[in-house]
Order: sequence, then C-alpha cells, then structure tokens
Amino acid sequence: MTDLPSSATKARSAKPTLRTIAKLTGLAVTTVSRALSDAPQISLETRQRVHQVARDIGYMPDRAAQRLKTGRTNVISILLDPHEEVVGFGTSIMYGITKALQRTPYHLIVMPNYMATSNVEAVDYILRNNLADGLIFSRTEPLDPRVRRLLEHGFPFVCHGRTEFSMPHPFVDYDNFAFAYEATRRMIAKGRRKVTIILPPKRLTFHQHMLHGFMTAVREAGIAYEIPENINLDSPADMVRDHFRRRAEASDAPDGFICPGEVSALAAISALSDLGQILSKNYDIVAKQTSRLLSQIQPKVDTIYEDLTAAGEQLGRILLKRIANPEADDLQLLQPPQIGFPTATTG
Repeated sequence: MTDLPSSATKARSAKPTLRTIAKLTGLAVTTVSRALSDAPQISLETRQRVHQVARDIGYMPDRAAQRLKTGRTNVISILLDPHEEVVGFGTSIMYGITKALQRTPYHLIVMPNYMATSNVEAVDYILRNNLADGLIFSRTEPLDPRVRRLLEHGFPFVCHGRTEFSMPHPFVDYDNFAFAYEATRRMIAKGRRKVTIILPPKRLTFHQHMLHGFMTAVREAGIAYEIPENINLDSPADMVRDHFRRRAEASDAPDGFICPGEVSALAAISALSDLGQILSKNYDIVAKQTSRLLSQIQPKVDTIYEDLTAAGEQLGRILLKRIANPEADDLQLLQPPQIGFPTATTG
C-alpha cells in the first residue's frame, strides 16, 4: 500500500474526490482526472501512483457526473440465469468477468433472470434507461429476441452461447458438440451397449449442438441409444433420479450415461445405487464438470471440464473490445472441452 500523508486519514472519513487525490499527490486536478482515465499523455509512473492513491482512499467516480459528461455509465450489466444443475455457474462466470474488468473504470451489476424464457423485458429496461454501457447474458436461443433487440439498437453485448442469426455478433461458447461426441465415444470404447444423454431444454441453441454430437457418435458406431423426453438439463435432481430408477428396472435399460452437469450425474448414481448397481461395473458415466467437485466425490466418473471462469474472463474482454470499437472483429470464441480421461478404457 502507498504511504499516504497524514491527511489521508481525514480523507477516508469523507467521500473522496478528485481534489482529495490532487491534494494527496501534489498534482493538479486536471492531471489526476487524466491519469485516472489512463490518458497516454500522462506518464505511466504518474498514472500508477494516482490509481494506487485512489484505491487506498476508496475513491469512486461520480457516475452521474460522468454520465452527463461522457454519456457513459461505466457499468457492465449481466443477466444471470440461476440454474442449479451447473455447479457454481454464476459465481464462476462473474469471477472471470471481474478479472477482465480489473484496472478499468467499469463495474459489474447483476440482474437476476428468473423467467423461463429469454428476458427481453430486462434488455428493454436497460436500453430505455441507459443503465449500462454493455450487456452480458447466457442461455441463448437460435433466434434469441435479446440478440435481435441489441443488434437493432447497436448496443454493445456479448452472449455466452451462440444463435442462428446471419449477422455476426460477439459470443463466447463451449463446444457442446465436441463434449457430447467425445463423451459418447468414451462410452462406446468402454463397451457399453446402450447409451443415453440428458439434453438441455429444446429452446436453447446448445440443445442442437449436444444432440448433433451425440447422434454423430452413435450413428458412426451403430450402437443402441435413447433420449429421455421427460427430463432435461433444467429438471430437478429428484426428477432425474426417479427417471433413471424407473429405466434401470427395465430389460432394455441403458448402461452408459452422458450427463451435462454434476447434479444429474450424482442423481443417476443415486438411482442406480438404490438398485444395487455398481459404477464402472454395471454402468458408466461421462459428465460435464465445472467445479472439480464430482471427481473428488466419485473418481470413477469420467469427466470433461468446462472452465467457466475462463469463459467469464473472455466475455469481459470481448465486451470491452466491442465497447471501445464497434467495428472490432475477432469477437467470437469457441472453448474446446478439456478432456482428461484415464488411459484405461475398461471398468
């Protein structure tokens, strides 16, 4: 921490201003303002010193004044869908975004989205009231109304997930085709005779990607398969457990399970354990993992990792590029699955 003059103690007792920083650093107010804006005309050493003093005294810019002066809010907003299946989704994504926003004037504001469909009303509210300079959201649909509205207004955004719009737009996505394809091939390599997969809700774009990967693998191998119609990624764990328990009692029950998250994998294990079936002997599971929790609890489950913190950081970086330059390209990223299967392919 920077050594501050004795007057810094008093500075902390009132809301710090540009004049406070100017007094503590011995610089002119205009110099302090330009240093905080990272103006290249100000030396790097001075900018670093001013930023450090600002952090030490808890200086926060007056957003209302900035908005009047620049038309910007210095706010990034995220529409967050809470869904229990993906462990740590919200916290991991937000942690990554805040890493990207470090040492920038931007702050992250969270707007929960509890709706079952795309929350275009929240987008309209942000646009109408000029509440943010950019928007991040997830769980995209093929013709997502939020994307359409933001493209129409030329408003900076980046989404976690793709769409089918012909006009390119910024996104960060996980390669769910590759996840489902490699997970299914893993089940086939382990000698499973019938595989099943839990898919996302049909309205979401990555339902198609995951289904395509799964079907490509089963058709290549000519293996038996089934796709449950009564459960999906958003189904409660008890519903998933009950479904697999009922199916396990049938003569044509699957013995290879592909789960898009840790919760559904644990639900499947619970259901089959109740019937005396043993993991890696009577059946196998490949699960998408986002928290490293599953491999600690059930090390016999094969996992494919999705790094949500890295996704969040890329979302933040891409949005900052888009805000700075509406014509910027290279604003799309497809994250590959991180596969770490053991060498052995038999249980």
